[in-house]
Amino acid sequence: MAKSKRLIEIMMAINKKKSFNAKELASEFGVSTRTIMRDMQELSALGVPFYSEVGQHGGYKMLNERILPPVAFTEGEALAVFFASHALRHYADLPFEAETDSVLRKFYSYMSEDIRDRIDRMRKRFDLVTPMRQASTPYLSLLLDAAIDQKVVRMEYESKQNKKSRDVQPIGIYASNGFWYCPAYCFHRRDIRLFRCDRVRSVELSELKAVDLTQVHTGNWESYIEEESQAMELYVELTATGVQRCESELWRPAHKIQIHVREDGTGWLSNQIPASSLPFFGQFFIGLGTDAKVKAPDELVHVMREMLDKLMAQYR
Repeated sequence: MAKSKRLIEIMMAINKKKSFNAKELASEFGVSTRTIMRDMQELSALGVPFYSEVGQHGGYKMLNERILPPVAFTEGEALAVFFASHALRHYADLPFEAETDSVLRKFYSYMSEDIRDRIDRMRKRFDLVTPMRQASTPYLSLLLDAAIDQKVVRMEYESKQNKKSRDVQPIGIYASNGFWYCPAYCFHRRDIRLFRCDRVRSVELSELKAVDLTQVHTGNWESYIEEESQAMELYVELTATGVQRCESELWRPAHKIQIHVREDGTGWLSNQIPASSLPFFGQFFIGLGTDAKVKAPDELVHVMREMLDKLMAQYR
C-alpha cells in the first residue's frame, strides 16, 4: 500500500477509536511497529489530535476534538459550503463562531488561485442578507449543547416586564429576522415556551431531572404546546404587499396561522390564536400599516387602538 494512502486510512481508523497502540495498528495494516511509529509522528505533525501515554498499558488516545478524513469537493460544492458559512457573518454571535471563521480560512487557503479569484468576484455579486442586530447572545453554545444532550439549565431571563430565573430544558435554537430564539420546556409553566436568546443573562446546569423531549425539535415544537382554553378567531385582510410581508416575517407556523392568497395577489389570514398572543399580533399588524386590516377578533382591534393611542400621545 502506498504511504499516502496508508496515512489516510490510518487517520480514518483512529478517528473511530478512543484508544489504541502501535502494535494493534501494525497488525491491522500489515506493517512493522517501527513503520507505524513513523506514521504516527507524521500524522501528529499534520494536526491529527491524539496523544501518547507511557507505561505498561501505554499507547495512544484520541482527544475529544477529532478531525474528519479528507473529503473531495467539486468546485461548485466548495463554493456552496464557503458561501453558506460566509452568509453567517451578519450575525453578531454564533454557537460555533470560531469554527466558522476557521472553515472559511481553510477553504479559501487550500483552493486553487482561479477558484479564489472566482470567490473574490462572487462576494460582490451574491449575499444572503440578514438584519444586523446589536443584541449580544453569548450563551448560544450552552443552550445548544443542553438541547443536544437533553439537559436542564437554570437561566436568568430578562423580559420586558422583569427579570426571572427559570429552570428550562432547551429544545434547540434557531435564527429569525436577525434574532436568535430558544424554544424550551419551562418547568415553572409546565409547558413549552419560546425565549429570545439576547434576553438570557446567565445559564448554568440545573439539578432537575430532564423530561423526555426526544421527539420534539425546532421543526415541530409548536405542535406540542398545550392549547389555551381562551382561543380567538383571527381574520385579517391583506394587500398584495401585506401577503408578501406576512410570508417573509411569519415564516414559522406560529400559532398555526394560515395565509390564503387570491389570484390578484391579495389575501387574508385566518385561524385561531391564543389570547396571550394579542400584544404580539397587535404590534405586528400595526407595523404593516395599510397593508393589513384586522377584522377579528374585536379584542385584537382594541389592543391595537390602545397601542396607537399611546403612540399618538408620544408625539403630541
